[in-house]
Amino acid sequence: MTDTNDTNDISKVAEVLEKSRIGILTTQSHGQHLVSRPLAIVDRDFDGKVYFFTQDPSPKVDDIKAHAQVNVAVESGKGYLSLSGKAAVTHDRELVDQMWSTGAEAWFDQGRDDPTVALIEVDVESAEYWVSNEPKAVTYLKYAKAALTGGHPEHVADTGTVQL
Repeated sequence: MTDTNDTNDISKVAEVLEKSRIGILTTQSHGQHLVSRPLAIVDRDFDGKVYFFTQDPSPKVDDIKAHAQVNVAVESGKGYLSLSGKAAVTHDRELVDQMWSTGAEAWFDQGRDDPTVALIEVDVESAEYWVSNEPKAVTYLKYAKAALTGGHPEHVADTGTVQL
């Protein structure tokens, strides 16, 4: 696995994120336990930040205020991401309006004007990626061949770590 901040590697992160709808946000609770929950990714154009709508107050907001370090796990069908960074909760109305969608409407009784509307903004510090552009059938054949021959699968994915 490479460790870089190369723009090609950043584009691999962006490629997986663009094809993803859900991120698994992991926070640390007040009891020091890790808590993970699925959230809809709001803006999938990766610029070093990942956004989720949330209600404030909520337990995840409490977690973030106490421990800003979070992880977001993402799967796109072609790859996986593990994004590590610092989260913050914002009530910035302009940002809420910019990110608002009909999908968000279902979670807030008063729509975008609901007083509990907030965004979780994750400022990504590092991203690990596993990306494969091969059809799944080819990947499965590589696994089967390795199992039959007692070896390891041939190259099945590009992997790396990007520092942002």
